Formats: sequence, C-alpha cells, structure tokens
Amino acid sequence: MLEKNFDFKTAEADVVKRSKEIIAATAVKNRKSQTFTITLPPPNVTGSLHLGHAFTSTLQDVLLRYHRQHGDVTLGQPGLDHAGIATQIIVANQLSDQGVNWQEIGRETFIKKVWEWKEKSGGCIVHQLIRMGMSIDLDRLRFTMDEKSSRAVLHAFTQLYNDGLIFRAKRIVNWDPALKTAVSDLEVTNRQEKGTLWYIHYPLEGDEHQFLTVATTRPETLFGDQAVAVHPDDERYRQWVGRNVRLPLTRRIIPVIADEYSDPEKGSGVVKITPAHDFNDFEVGQRHSLEVLSVMDESARLNEWVPAEFRGLSVTEARKKVLAALEQQGFLEKAEAIQHAVPYNDRSGSVIEPRVTDQWFLDVKKLAPRAIQAVKDGEVQFVPDAWKHTYFDWLENVQPWCLSRQIWWGHQIPVWHTANGKMFCAMNEDEAIAQAAEYFGVDRDRVPALTRDPDVLDTWFSSSLWPFSTLGWPEATADLRTYFPTDVLVTGFDIIFFWVSRMIMMSLYFTNSVPFRKVYINPLVRDEKGQKMSKSKGNVIDPLFLADEYGVDALRFTLTQMAIPGRDIRVGASSVEIGRNFMTKIWNAAKFLERNQCLELREEEKTGGELSFALNRWIVAQAVAFKKKAKQDLEDMRFDFFAQGLYRFMKEIYCDVYIEGMKAGLANASPNVAAEIRGVARGVFLEFLKVAHPVIPFITETLWTQFGCSGMLLTEPWCEGPLEAADPAEKEDFYISVTEEVRSLRGLVGLSATEKLHLVAAVPDSFLGENREWFAALARLDSVECVKALPKNLSGLYFAKGSCEFCLKYPQELDLQKAKEVFAKKIQERENEVQRLKAKLSNEAYKKAKPEEWAKDAAAFEQKKEELQRMEAVRL
Repeated sequence: MLEKNFDFKTAEADVVKRSKEIIAATAVKNRKSQTFTITLPPPNVTGSLHLGHAFTSTLQDVLLRYHRQHGDVTLGQPGLDHAGIATQIIVANQLSDQGVNWQEIGRETFIKKVWEWKEKSGGCIVHQLIRMGMSIDLDRLRFTMDEKSSRAVLHAFTQLYNDGLIFRAKRIVNWDPALKTAVSDLEVTNRQEKGTLWYIHYPLEGDEHQFLTVATTRPETLFGDQAVAVHPDDERYRQWVGRNVRLPLTRRIIPVIADEYSDPEKGSGVVKITPAHDFNDFEVGQRHSLEVLSVMDESARLNEWVPAEFRGLSVTEARKKVLAALEQQGFLEKAEAIQHAVPYNDRSGSVIEPRVTDQWFLDVKKLAPRAIQAVKDGEVQFVPDAWKHTYFDWLENVQPWCLSRQIWWGHQIPVWHTANGKMFCAMNEDEAIAQAAEYFGVDRDRVPALTRDPDVLDTWFSSSLWPFSTLGWPEATADLRTYFPTDVLVTGFDIIFFWVSRMIMMSLYFTNSVPFRKVYINPLVRDEKGQKMSKSKGNVIDPLFLADEYGVDALRFTLTQMAIPGRDIRVGASSVEIGRNFMTKIWNAAKFLERNQCLELREEEKTGGELSFALNRWIVAQAVAFKKKAKQDLEDMRFDFFAQGLYRFMKEIYCDVYIEGMKAGLANASPNVAAEIRGVARGVFLEFLKVAHPVIPFITETLWTQFGCSGMLLTEPWCEGPLEAADPAEKEDFYISVTEEVRSLRGLVGLSATEKLHLVAAVPDSFLGENREWFAALARLDSVECVKALPKNLSGLYFAKGSCEFCLKYPQELDLQKAKEVFAKKIQERENEVQRLKAKLSNEAYKKAKPEEWAKDAAAFEQKKEELQRMEAVRL
C-alpha cells in the first residue's frame, strides 16, 4: 500500500544502502563489454557541498546511471584533492587555537597533524555527494596524497625534469605575503575597488624643469622602476624616447623606452616599468633587457634596496610616506579617483603582490601544440563547442607553469641539492645519492651532503595526472587498460585553463592518448537574482538544506532541467518547488494505478499482440517515441531537453491524456479490455521509471519495488521492456489533437472547463463513434455526434482539422456578442505576438550575438504563427 505522500528521507537512505554492491559490480562486469568512465573532478578534502558541486555531480551521475542501465561496464571514479594551501591554513589555525605554533613544531610533526585531521575531519564532502545520489564506488576512493598518487606524481616530475621540461628560474609569480608562498592564478580573485591614480613627475636628466608625468596606482614600488614607457606612435612623447629621466626620491637615472604596452588613452599615456612587481612590466622588461630589482621582501615590506627612511614599511605604510615625500618635493601633480581590480588570495584573504622569486616551472609551451591539435582533430570535443576557443586562446599564449609552493603540505619536490648548487632529481633520496656518487665519481658514503628542496608542488600538478593516475599509472594496470581513456569530463568553464588543458597536455605526454573524449562545460550556478553566490553577500544556498526540505530527487530534477548550454542558471528555493511538485505528480499517478488494481500485474493482464483499446495503442506509441528522444538527448548531453521530456511525458501525455481517458475506458470496458488497460497503464509507467531513473533515482527505485519488480532500476535496461508499437498510432494521435483543439476553443470564447458542450463531427470513418467515451472525457464534452457532412446553420464554433470538419455547439445561455469580442481580442493578442517576434528575428545583430536565444524565438514564432492561422480559420 503506497503512503499518502512520498517519504523521500526514508527512500533516500534505503536506496543508497541497497545500491552500494551493485554500483561496485557494474564497474567490473555488465551485459556488454563496452565501458563508460567518468573520473570525477576531485573536490577539496577541506570542502563541503555547495550548489556548484550538487549541479556538477548530478549531471555526472545522470550519465553514469544511463550507461549502467544500457549495459556498459560503468565506472564513476571518485577522489579527493589534498588542497595544499587551504588544508595547511585549516590545520595551522587549529593548532594556533590550541596554543601551538605550527612553524615551531617542525615540518615532520606538522605533516602528521595534517594526516590526523584528514582522517578525522577531511573528506566529508564525499559522503554528502553520496547523499545527493552519486552512484560511485567508495571502495575505489582515491586521494591525491595517497601512496599510489604520490608515486605517480614523483614519476611524472622526474620524467619531465629529465626530459628538460622542468626548470628552476627567477620569474615573477603571484605572491601571498601572509602565507609567504607563490599561489596559483586560480586562487587569485580580482575585486573591483575604489582606488587612486597618482600623477608623478619624472624629471629629465640634466634639465629638472622638464619632466614626464607618470600615472600609477602603485607609487610605493617606484624604487624598483627600471624605465618609463610611452607608445611608439604617441606624438606627444616621441622626442623623449632614448633619453633618461631621474627616478623621484632617488638619484637613480632610468631610460625612456617605446613599447606598445603603454596606452595613450589611459592616464597620462606614460607608464613606469617595474619588472619585479608587475606581470606586464616583467614582460616589457624582458623585451628591453631591463634589470629586475625587487624592492619588497617575502612579507611585502620594503627592503634594503630603498632609501633608509622607507625600509621595513608595509605596502600601506610605504604608500602614505612615499606620497607625502613626493608632494613635499614637488613631484606629485594630482590624484584621480578610479575603480580598479585588486588581486586577493581566496584562501588567506591577503592582497597578492607580484614578486620575482626562484621557483620551479614547467615549460608547457612545448606541450601545448599537441594538445591544441587533439581538439582541432576532434579527439577531444567540447560541449558546447564554443568553449574550445577559450581553450585555444589559453594554450596559444601559454606561459611557463609555476609548479612550486613554499608550504609544507603537499608533494615535496623530488630534487636534492648540494651546498654548491648541484641538483639531482630522483624518486627518492637513495636514488639521488646514487646519482651524486656517479656524478662526482666517488663512493656513496663520500657524496657531499644533500638537502631536499623544501618546496611542494602546486596542487594542480597532481590533479593534471588524475584521469590516469587514479587507474594505476605509471603501472600498466588492468584498470588502465579497461577504463582509459575516460569518456566524459564534466566541469566549469573557469578551470578550462588550469585543469582541463593541463590534463590533456599531461595525458598526451605520458600516455600518448587524450584523457577523455568529451568535455561538458556546465553553466555557472547563481542565486535567484542572477548574482554569483558568495559568503560575503550572504546569498549562498546550502543544497543539503534544499534536499532536506524538498528531497534529493526534486533538487536533482530542478538542476538537470536548468542545464541549458551556454547559460548561467538561477537557483532558489522556489525553483526546487517545481521539482517537488513533479515528484508529487509521479507519486499520485502511481497511487491512481494502485487504486485501479494496476500495482501488481496479474497473468491475464500481460500485454502482447494487438491492442484493442485505442488509447493503449496511442500511449504505447508515445512511450516508444519518448524513450527514443530521451536516449538521443542524453547522447547529445542535452540534460535540459531530457528533463523537460520527462516532465512532458508524465504530466501532459500520461496523466493529462492517458489517465483521464483511461478512467472512461475502464468504466465502459469489458473484462478483457479492462485487463488490457491495466496492463498497458502499468507497463508504460514502469518504462517511464526506467527512463527517469538517471535523474530521480530515489522515487523511481522506491516505486519499482512497490510495483513488485525484482532487482533495482540501477541496472534495468531501458529499451528491452514488454511494450512495442506496431504502428505510430496516427489516427489516435489525430483525434487526441482534436480534443486539445476543443479545449483551446473553450478558452478563446470564454467558456469554462466545466461547461457541458455538444460536438458535431463530420468524419470519414467509424473510429470516433467507436471511441466516443474517452474522446468525450478528454474533450470535456457532454456528447459527440458523428455525421457524414455538417448540417447548415448550426449555431456554434466551426473548425477544421485535416480533412475533417467540426462544430462545437454553443450552450443556450452563451452571450454570442461577448464571445465574439473575446475571440477577436485573443486573435489580436496573438497577431501582436507574431509581429513582435517577427521584428525581433529580423535583427541580424541579435542573431549573431545570441544564436541560441534567436533559435528559441524562431521556434516560438513558427508556433505562434501556426496558432494564429488556426484561430483565423475558426468561424463563429
């Protein structure tokens, strides 16, 4: 007996428990030898579930469940990222709360503390993903710092180093002065803030009365200036190029250079070039062979290279004092308020300072061409296709990748140094000693002292190996042979640069294969107002709160329905209500079937052969078309179309049409026909459960069991059910479209849905007469009269459908004049809509700027135009 309402909390716990062994088994053996693999992007070990995770994981799981049902050997490879900086901050703060200075306890002890934290508190997000219905095998869970991953990382670094692709150099990097480490571009957030543009005079050498005026937001860095630059085509300053100016507050002389980096339209058109403290300036400095002079220490305090009165000052303190000195000495012309981007470290909250330091780099320029070609040749496809241009833009202009971080938690760089700077790269210290012994020509016990490089690798280095390291590489494992290359990567556009491109480069380099065949770029999740979610705005929505309130199925369905390619999605509690209402519709349909003895299929109700009830033939044809379309939608990764198709089939086809007609059919059917109706109603509903399962696994598994079916939907095949359509049921489809026309006409003349009407139909055969009960029920008619030709002077609404003519007779009390006015108004509204869309579609700029929206409007235009033509053909 089905409960009054779907108890989603009980169902979720039950289904997760029952699914565990089946999920593991289908990654080893299934009905076919074809494999389907998704290596899940590893969430941070420090993380907890947010809506972005919920969205991405839902789409991944839809694909995994779909392929599992289709008999593929299916693997969703889970894992966790060690999140170097984020984890170090968490553990360091916890130790500080306990009165322990993490730096004083030493590296080895600190690392032990991190592992203790990881075992106790880290990785809760994996269990939250399971709660969201992710059908992943926890026995295969990998961690970027586990033994196998660490071996893969060391192997990759060593090979790249020996092949000359990894090098150590002094280059400019993003520097966090609070953490005292280089950080990834991905960890830098540019915030728009109010700022100031200061205009500073740089006097001409030999003539202090002539000067160039430089506009800058960073006056405190002027001590590191190596030149001032003007645009080569800027007539105002052409005569200055090649001359020298004096650096204010110092006696140092620097040249005036011509470089296209200087923008004549910005500020004064003159910029100071400080190669050690600005990424663009560093590139200008390289082009003009300028010295790289760093005037800040690792804490972003001015160092010994500045005048004594400024040494040791922080950026804020130095800026105030430098500006005061500039004004006092007559170098400061003016200050101008501006809005500008200030870089912050997401993790620490510190302002990022570009800084030149010794770091380890990977020369990705040498790896990029092959990765570009792989996408151009279609070995890797982006969905939507337009995102490949973002990928190309990045790789065609790629810079060396800074691999090193000055922290303790992570993969320590496998390089050992001698006191005089000789380096040996090896898998372990023993191998490094052997290399040194051979190099110096001495016994092992006479090798000079070796010290391991203290830096650790950027977290993204281990992540770049993820698709194949999780499968056992560098060993030639059975898993690697079976599941690699993987099939689909589902991820966000913001890490195409940092992760997608690097995985492709590394995979091609180490395995001679692409890591995945498709990259699905999911939209960004925003709040209901379209704003990006952030803790500071207070608009972050906890998906587990939504799941507790509405159920996981409702949330998954909502997110899947919103996965429109190329668009950000807006999610709020009201959005998930739609999903909750759909789950209620499915549950209520099942309860109707139960009330009508369809829950348990008796032997005499099994369907087979020709169906006698017309609506049975129609619903079977609809079900077959529905499954075919659903399959194509998932193959195309149009998750939104797939979810919309589920909704349309269950609500508009099965419930609104079939169940309504079924009621009339059962009321008037013989025992044999009634048995046929019950069998088809049950069979089609079960087919729907199979197709819907990838999106809404909990309600579908629960109803599958309640209907007395064996096994789990998790592995139940889609297209091997008992229902087959002998023909497309064209005649049934035609007459159902007539019922829709009748219902539409009611509204067009202001008649209520409960008004009992009489239809006169001029039809060529006996079909309508033989099926008038369900036809009248669907059209909400009191009676149906079939004739060979419509009598003249009938008082009613005349309309045609195909070769048939119909007259919907007016009720006696109808105000005909008012009905005509209502009808004319509706026609005018529809005509206005058609003209509005026509004008919109004629705008070529709109078509080029928003092709998907233009296509949607074009489809709406054709639909509205057809509706208008039908309305104009109606006679009152």
